[in-house]
Amino acid sequence: MSEPFIGEIKMFAGNFAPRGYMMCNGQILSIAQNTALFSILGTTYGGNGQTTFALPNLQSRVPIHAGQGPGLSLYVLGEMAGTETVTMTQAQMPAHTHVAVVTPGGGNNTISLPCSTNPGDSDSPAGRIPAISSAGEEQYTDATSANAQTAPVTVNVSTPTVTNGISGSNLPVPILQPFLAINYIIAINGIFPSRN
Repeated sequence: MSEPFIGEIKMFAGNFAPRGYMMCNGQILSIAQNTALFSILGTTYGGNGQTTFALPNLQSRVPIHAGQGPGLSLYVLGEMAGTETVTMTQAQMPAHTHVAVVTPGGGNNTISLPCSTNPGDSDSPAGRIPAISSAGEEQYTDATSANAQTAPVTVNVSTPTVTNGISGSNLPVPILQPFLAINYIIAINGIFPSRN
């Protein structure tokens, strides 16, 4: 394998960092002992810039290229963002319905119904009121007849109680992409990269 550039990051399947590399775990290093690496990284990933600087911390993180792709957000070198879970708000929920449970109640109401003591002369209730029985199916008569009046009637009615079912438990939702954990290592020794 050719000698790496100082600051070059690679994936490594082992559980240790090979000679000349360190794990990308955000370690704080001495500038005095790592001047070449500090001149490349600076304090982009941490440290005080006087005596210390930090390596990138890629533990539980996915690297992305710094910059802004077409139609995407801008990310600057060293920026860390994102979360493993999110708790959705009502505004983020898709339109949906819930099951409603209706429990009948009890009670009495008195209402006044118009009726007539005239015999029925129509089998259609449209524009008419109930009449006294007739020999046939004609149970309605003219609402303006002289014998039309209202009479109080007590009706059993129920006032229902409506309970909407609650859906969900307001727990955070995992939003992780499928992954395989592997180590990232950074070259602390090697060729000092020249700029184009």
